[in-house]
Amino acid sequence: MNVRRFLKLFCLTATLSACALPVSSLSATVQLTPGQLQRVGQRIWQNECGGTVSGLTSWNAGEDFASLGIGHFIWYPTRKKGPFEESFPPLVAFLESRGVAMPAWAKGLCPWATKAAFEADKSGPRQTQLRTILSKTVALQTEFIIARLQRALPKMEAASRQPARVRANFQALQTTAEGAFCLIDYVNFKGEGTAPAERYNGQGWGLLQVLEGLSKATPSAFAESAKAVLTRRVQNAPASRKEQRWLAGWHNRCDGYKRGL
Repeated sequence: MNVRRFLKLFCLTATLSACALPVSSLSATVQLTPGQLQRVGQRIWQNECGGTVSGLTSWNAGEDFASLGIGHFIWYPTRKKGPFEESFPPLVAFLESRGVAMPAWAKGLCPWATKAAFEADKSGPRQTQLRTILSKTVALQTEFIIARLQRALPKMEAASRQPARVRANFQALQTTAEGAFCLIDYVNFKGEGTAPAERYNGQGWGLLQVLEGLSKATPSAFAESAKAVLTRRVQNAPASRKEQRWLAGWHNRCDGYKRGL
């Protein structure tokens, strides 16, 4: 892992091609040690995949897309688009920009039309090859997620009726390693909360909504706000999606924000 470049990314002292955000747009920064940066990636991997290599290629029950990598980046089947942001194709482009050789099939359309087709190919050469690549690029995948976070603040401010509150909470949280992890993990977990398509009954469930609902800018308060936002999502969700089955796991993940990094 190129720790120096990784630290520069998070502290915004360098401009990355994947994150064209001026340094002046954020006034507070956090210095994460190499060990903390490694733990960020490992905890995201644990949260999304149980920390297993096999979990790096998944298709969850009740979902209509593949979930790939430590962040369970979404890849929709051909001609299938849903309300959630498709993040696997941008990850592939990002990895290639960092010198990772990606297979040609991973740069095209998703080769699995259904969950059944995906599961039938679980031990096949494509998924085996992909898991090998993803297991060796944890640091780069973490960098990709952090870049997304740093792009998120202007989008959230523009979408919020409380931009000053959102900005203040964001900046206060990122001054500690534990607070920074809350931001990094949640934006990967449930997105920025700015996409109009990611709404039930007009209400979102992303980082924006969590920051708007904070009682104070601490990891513990962040966890409680996130749990409230996700509970509201389940209450608003179409009954056919049966989202109640996921709520306990989501709450457990949020409670993890109260622990040190």
